[in-house]
Amino acid sequence: MTVVQLHTKTGAKNNAPAKGTVVAALDIGSTKISCLIAEVNPPKHRTGDAEERNVLRVLGVGHQASRGVRCGAVVNVDEAERAIRMTVDQAERMADHTISEVLVSVSGGRPLSRIHAAAIQTVTGQVGPNDMRAVLDTVLADVDPGRRTILHLSPIQYHLDDAKGVHAPLGMFGTTLGLELGVVTVEPAHLQNLSLAIERAHLGTAGFVVSPYAAAKAVLADDEMTLGTIVIDMGGATTSFAIFHDGALAFSDVVPLGGQHITNDIARGLSTTIAHAERMKTMWGSAQALQADEREMIAVPLLGERGVDTVQKVPKSMLTNIIRPRLEEIFEHVRSRIDAAPAAHLAGHRVVLTGGASLLTGMREVAMHLLGRQVRMGLPAHLQGMPESAHTPGFAVAAGLLNHALKPDVHYALPQHKARQLSDAQHGYMRKMGRWIADSF
Repeated sequence: MTVVQLHTKTGAKNNAPAKGTVVAALDIGSTKISCLIAEVNPPKHRTGDAEERNVLRVLGVGHQASRGVRCGAVVNVDEAERAIRMTVDQAERMADHTISEVLVSVSGGRPLSRIHAAAIQTVTGQVGPNDMRAVLDTVLADVDPGRRTILHLSPIQYHLDDAKGVHAPLGMFGTTLGLELGVVTVEPAHLQNLSLAIERAHLGTAGFVVSPYAAAKAVLADDEMTLGTIVIDMGGATTSFAIFHDGALAFSDVVPLGGQHITNDIARGLSTTIAHAERMKTMWGSAQALQADEREMIAVPLLGERGVDTVQKVPKSMLTNIIRPRLEEIFEHVRSRIDAAPAAHLAGHRVVLTGGASLLTGMREVAMHLLGRQVRMGLPAHLQGMPESAHTPGFAVAAGLLNHALKPDVHYALPQHKARQLSDAQHGYMRKMGRWIADSF
């Protein structure tokens, strides 16, 4: 995100990797774990631009079926560690390089987004560095995550008197300077369990990024992020979305429904195995029924049957009739949460749909109908060295993590007195819980 880097006293950091650095991304999903390893290189063509950016060259790709993870959360550390180790090993072999740390996606932990706003009177009538620091400190003092962990803390927009959406107020004239700050928090235990599984695979964690924000860094054009766009990342067990405005993350949320729920519906509805239900969804699944689907028959192996009754034939339309209600449920949940979000007025009328579960035929049309917005499918922007097999919506989060590593956000810390206050409150809560457990059991 583009922010004014003046606030070093409040803990601003932006450590972009140097040329030749190797960076790695790890997308831990409920159905698939992906790892991308890339090298930071200088651009091929010099433009003379002062802000000339380095580029990435993908060295290795790894992916494995996810184990030990449910709805984005680690539920079995041993299995999750094994799946992470196998995924990273596959990428390392292809890259011929050993990595020590990874940037990790977060799709669980019940992420919550809030917008905090504050305004101050400028000292001289012209915005100076002290005014910029003062308005940020005023907003940060109001941030209270409670017992949750702050994942993203980013300015959405500045206000100067009656003017909104000011990008760089420093040096401008005005009597009232305001700031809206977006804060995304998650449950600390979720991050701790992710870190535990990663550490047991002998890796360090370079940082965490909420999944739809990572996906946005791979699939959104600059103008889309500026004008206001909603990114919906449809995963195996969760569907997460993020609202962007003026190039900033304004809001993020997650719905605990995804592609695996559609697969389970097919398995139950047609009395077949989960593996075959997934195959049917991939090969013949559609979000929209066609007239020809009534005549086209598909073979369905029956669960637990033997002999001549092992297979039944059903019209393809039956598969669509199972898929469509679940999709409607997912998009209705997403729409209701978008409408209820404090940043709903910033969302605009454009949606970019990505993630592995978005690949069903007719998904774009159904999303347009149910969300009432313009929808396009989001493919990750091409990265040098990226195999064509990974140039799919299913790798959008992993590709976005690499882009985030190349150009990380400026992170802000809470004022020291506020951080100490929250830390003391959290330790006090843990002590009370410990005494309650000891007394009760």
